[in-house]
Amino acid sequence: MSDYVYLAQLSVPEEFDRRFNDFYDNRYLPQLLKLPGVRAVSRYRLEWTDGEKAPEYLAIYEVDSPDVPKSPAWLEASVRSGWAETIRPHLSVRRHAMFRRLR
Repeated sequence: MSDYVYLAQLSVPEEFDRRFNDFYDNRYLPQLLKLPGVRAVSRYRLEWTDGEKAPEYLAIYEVDSPDVPKSPAWLEASVRSGWAETIRPHLSVRRHAMFRRLR
């Protein structure tokens, strides 16, 4: 496992859910998984929360350094997949965070 994980928390309208998941799994992730420094990704859908409404989707990317998601290669892969015009306009919540392993 990497010393860094990049978290992406996203919400989309219910009527866009199927299209979002198809795009994420079949167009977006294949582009990102080809990038140097991206080791793996796991996706999750929220089952429950003990707080206020939380984003429905979570993607956890194992990356080699905290700079990977802000790299030109990541941006290019995102553009190549069509993320900005296909998905981003439909996101109602979009949160990102980078974590470093302590042990």
